[in-house]
Amino acid sequence: MIPSPSDRLSGNRRPEDIDPPEAPRPPRRPALRHPGRIALAIAGVVLALGVLVLAINLYTMPLSPSFQEPERSGFLIADAEGTVVATRGVTAGRPVALAEMPASLVNAVIAFEDRRFRDHWGVDPRGIARAIWVNLRSGGRTQGASTLTQQLVKNTLLTPEKTFTRKIQEAMLALWIERKLTKDEILERYLNSLYLGAGSYGVDAAARRYFNKPVTDLSLAESAMIAGLIQAPARTGPTTALDVARQRAELVLDVMRDQGLIGADEATWAKAHPASLAVPPVELPAYGAVSDWIADEARKALGPLSGDFLVVSTLDRRLQVLAQQTIQEGMAAEGAGLRATQAALVAMAPDGRVLAMVGGRDYQESQFNRAVQARRQPGSIFKLFVYLTALSNNWRPDDPIDDTPLTIDGWSPENYGGGAGHGSVPLRVAFAHSYNLAAVRLQEAVGREAVIATARSMGLKDDLQPLPSLALGTFPATLLDLTSAFAAVAADRATVQPRVIEVLRTPGSGEIRPPVRQSGRAPWPRASALDLLNAVVTQGTGRAAALGVPTYGKTGTTQDNRDAWFIGFAGNLVIGVWVGNDDETPMTGISGGGLPAKLWQSFAARALAGGVAGSAPAAPIAAATTATLPAAAPPAPTPAPAVPSRQPFSAVPEAVVDTGTLRLGGRVVRLEGVKGLTGRPARDMAGYIGDRSVTCRPAGRERWRCDVEGWDLSEVALFNGGARATADAPADLVAAERKARQAGRGVWGR
Repeated sequence: MIPSPSDRLSGNRRPEDIDPPEAPRPPRRPALRHPGRIALAIAGVVLALGVLVLAINLYTMPLSPSFQEPERSGFLIADAEGTVVATRGVTAGRPVALAEMPASLVNAVIAFEDRRFRDHWGVDPRGIARAIWVNLRSGGRTQGASTLTQQLVKNTLLTPEKTFTRKIQEAMLALWIERKLTKDEILERYLNSLYLGAGSYGVDAAARRYFNKPVTDLSLAESAMIAGLIQAPARTGPTTALDVARQRAELVLDVMRDQGLIGADEATWAKAHPASLAVPPVELPAYGAVSDWIADEARKALGPLSGDFLVVSTLDRRLQVLAQQTIQEGMAAEGAGLRATQAALVAMAPDGRVLAMVGGRDYQESQFNRAVQARRQPGSIFKLFVYLTALSNNWRPDDPIDDTPLTIDGWSPENYGGGAGHGSVPLRVAFAHSYNLAAVRLQEAVGREAVIATARSMGLKDDLQPLPSLALGTFPATLLDLTSAFAAVAADRATVQPRVIEVLRTPGSGEIRPPVRQSGRAPWPRASALDLLNAVVTQGTGRAAALGVPTYGKTGTTQDNRDAWFIGFAGNLVIGVWVGNDDETPMTGISGGGLPAKLWQSFAARALAGGVAGSAPAAPIAAATTATLPAAAPPAPTPAPAVPSRQPFSAVPEAVVDTGTLRLGGRVVRLEGVKGLTGRPARDMAGYIGDRSVTCRPAGRERWRCDVEGWDLSEVALFNGGARATADAPADLVAAERKARQAGRGVWGR
């Protein structure tokens, strides 16, 4: 309805004529008065956070690892003829100037590891982007983006931990190093420090380890192989995977060709003539345990000296292989039926030179050296020292001795198999048949302390107590020490020092010859000693060891058949054999005159038939006066018992339980020779290992020797005072603990 004019003028407006009120307007936002200040504030916050992150990373940067690595020593181990048969330890090589390195090596490393090395400034954004793209497309981590500068930082300044924080620290240090050093200086330091497998640090060490030549003499094919090892030396090393190493070398050659660093003809020729190793690609199992012992002996001879050495040993190559073959064949034939799982053998010349040593049936399964490390009761083998003491005091083989029951301090010995004894018998008969009652009575006659003095003078190192049971071999000894004592009888010497090193040679042609201890003539009549030992083989318990030449020896069997021995000599060889179980469980139906004597006879017969390289002529030995009996025919082969396999393996640790125990590859691994510690030492060890792969090899009795890039973790823990050595720790680990004590490191500095 339209209002009239009068209504408008009078103000009389009807409700329907009133206009609706306007909707309220939204409040006006205040204008930004100072946009520049806000932007600066935001930038300041970001900068402060960046500075905080930088400070945190600088503060937590582990430039000095808590666990240090022991002095580096590397050994090439050669037999008596100078042929390299094994390597041990860590080889550092010599620092080499970049200008002396072959261009083929430098170009191969840059092409395969960091093609933009000359262009980036320590961190390569393009490389990072490329790696991210490749990894996204592949659905995993197949390509990395670390530059050579970052790798140098990781190898020399930081612990090998792969975390986001560590990558930031790595990048920061790489940028800093690029400002301080030239590209050539960075490359030189990198090539002289990186790990290349087989205990080799630096390209010169790798060249000498794999090709027996300095880095300056490397060919194109050899340079390509070394460059191909950088990413995974443990998995692609030529000593364990030669075919894989050659395949990697071909990839390097392809990359160099594609980048125009070599021509197609050069790449083709290098592929057709691949690098060959100067030593066998895989160490023969026969040399495993003895090489470990040689390395330990080399460390003892060198004392505080370290470096790279060629160790020329006394080993006879033919005898070493024959010894391993003898143990494996004999144990496979009879071991299972006797419930015997292990055996060891030592062969030496009468002057003490060790010609062969086998520490067990299978070095790959167990690295425990039973010839050197196992201390077992010798049983009747110990009677040698009782009778030699008597001969030194004017007793003769024909003199009578009572083999009748006796009681000493409440203890009553018995003969093997029981019985009331054999009455009065000549010493020769009592020794040949290993009568216990006669041996104890003879010991009481000559004096226990005198017997101990004889044993110690002939090389037995373990604690011997003057108890009545001493005569029956109740105190432990090693096969090596006992065999050395028989060598003294063969050589007519008071003592013979076992030795396995002829000379240690340095890269500079220097020589170190370990001293050889000489002793005087034996105090016992040699003819009488030979008379007793020959009677064992011709008419006593050792008839299974008889040869076609005069043979001398002694059997030994311990209580419950836990150990069985035969040690003796013939011609120019002294040989010791032990058979038993690592856990000392009893065997069945075995004695020293059984399987040990047969193993001894089998090895001696073949060894003497082929001659012994480098052996001095044997001293004249009186011929046997009675005919020898043939060795008993071995029983039909019996299948070996099923033994859980303990093969070497590699894995990244899941946890460090203590410094002697790792959780690795889904199992608990206990390090050999180490009493582990928890707390800070365990944390330091975990930081030292980081996420590097640990390689472990069995060392016997559920223990392992594990290493990280060539560094033995047992040695590292003890060297840093992060653990204590066990009572049965090998010599190298005892030496590492001694160095920690002297330096006051770790637990020894408290």
